[in-house]
Amino acid sequence: MTESSREAQLLETFVTLADSLVVGFDVLDLLQTLVDRCTVLFPAKDAGILLASSTGELEVVVSTSERSRLVGLLQLGADEGPCVEAYTSSKVVTVVDAAEITRRWPTFAARSVESGYQSVHAVPLRLRGTSLGSLNLFSEVPGALDEGDTVAIQALTDVATISILQERALRETSVAREQLQRALDSRIIIEQAKGVISYTHDIDMDAAFRLIREYARSNRVRLSDVAEGIVRRSLTV
Repeated sequence: MTESSREAQLLETFVTLADSLVVGFDVLDLLQTLVDRCTVLFPAKDAGILLASSTGELEVVVSTSERSRLVGLLQLGADEGPCVEAYTSSKVVTVVDAAEITRRWPTFAARSVESGYQSVHAVPLRLRGTSLGSLNLFSEVPGALDEGDTVAIQALTDVATISILQERALRETSVAREQLQRALDSRIIIEQAKGVISYTHDIDMDAAFRLIREYARSNRVRLSDVAEGIVRRSLTV
């Protein structure tokens, strides 16, 4: 990708996120768009987002692959890792190789050794000092993010955070948590729908999610509504 092409795609991503500043936008689709674009714009094989529930517990809400989703879950199970630390510290956390991951988070490293990721970069989703979760980039090669990429990623996460909290009713933290909780609850039914499609179509979970999302976008229906229809067997994709 040329530098001019990359800059154009980065601007397009900012515009896409800004377009979400309307009532009734799909939070899950917004966050999925963000992680999808990050793997194109930055040196990352996969990306995912952790969000805190109304009780403060982190959950994987979107990811670009089943592998990155499982790595997120492993961090939550170990209660440590770069993505968890970015959320708790509200600071960017970057680890450049597998040796550093092992040194800083041995329990998580031991559980995730088969993932194949060699470096991880985690950026908090934060607003006025309050962290809502973290955006996480996973790479199969060692290396650090350059300063320009770090600034751009933080700016994208800031816009996404503002988008989530933009409605007047969401400006109070308690109401914002309720909105995020609905998104997290929706994710449960989406995971169930992925399993149904994977089984009925004989495809892997990543392909199943792409099929569900394509149907939702082409028919202008919320992901959670499509997923519920699949699970209830009232909708065929």
